[in-house]
Amino acid sequence: MSRTVPRVLVTGAMGQIGSELTLALRERYGHDNVVATDLRTPSGPLAETGPSDVLDVTDMNSIAEIIRKYRIDTVYHLAAILSATGEKNPAMCWRVNMEGSLNVLNLAVELKLGTVIIPSSIAVFGPETPRVATPQETVLKPRTMYGVTKVCGELLGEYYVRRFGADVRGLRYPGIISSETPPGGGTTDFAVEIFYKAVQEGSYTCFVKEDTSLPMMYMPDCIKATIDLAEADFRKLKHHSDFNVGALSFTAGELATEIRKHMPDFRVVYEPDFRQAIADSWPSSIDDSAAREEWGWKPAWDLSSMTADMLSRLSARFGRV
Repeated sequence: MSRTVPRVLVTGAMGQIGSELTLALRERYGHDNVVATDLRTPSGPLAETGPSDVLDVTDMNSIAEIIRKYRIDTVYHLAAILSATGEKNPAMCWRVNMEGSLNVLNLAVELKLGTVIIPSSIAVFGPETPRVATPQETVLKPRTMYGVTKVCGELLGEYYVRRFGADVRGLRYPGIISSETPPGGGTTDFAVEIFYKAVQEGSYTCFVKEDTSLPMMYMPDCIKATIDLAEADFRKLKHHSDFNVGALSFTAGELATEIRKHMPDFRVVYEPDFRQAIADSWPSSIDDSAAREEWGWKPAWDLSSMTADMLSRLSARFGRV
């Protein structure tokens, strides 16, 4: 790589995305150059392959101490309370998501950090947003506290770019599907749970309706998109904290049908709960032309290849081969 190897801090490293992104960053930049942190002590591969520490992102002094201790210049701020969990405790969702992001942004200015990645989400959208091919610039009126915090996070990021010249970047994650880590309390978790239940039990009770369509992304594409944006030439970016990124869009029923191509006896029952209303307020597909034009985003996985890979990996793990 032509650019200087960064010293990276990952917050929320024990989460669904953080646990895999951290390992990918260590492979890319060197294991000693990527520090995994979370509210609880990192364990397993995160602790075994590189430095790790305990961090409460609502404590600005603690973040500053970690940055100085490990000589950090790049932050991937993933610590957050997700949509479904956030609806059960909105006050905690606001506190963790907003105080954490604001602390990281203030330290980026105070300590003169380099790139700061603060991911956003399709949760920034709401019922007034066009649901098909949701544009980059559109109405942001979310119906969840998680979505509210992500809109605020996008605006804060853009403000810190303009006001302080900080290098802040973010992308609106769709639902993320992974074979390595369990769901983390999000509305799109059905698209992960369904694979585990298919392999382990042969049946699944889905908490959204069969015709519910949402944007999704396979974890390898998620990791690629995040790193690609972090390494993009800042001078070429017209947007900063709010990039739409698309990959897959399918209904819960279409996903079940794809799984049945490999497991014909797989059964699904649809019993929508409170998460259905959240899903109904989100897009069914995304226009990510800005990301494609400004930093060359292009997904590699489709529904067929992702389903085959997920089932293969989970079957091998649970002895179903």
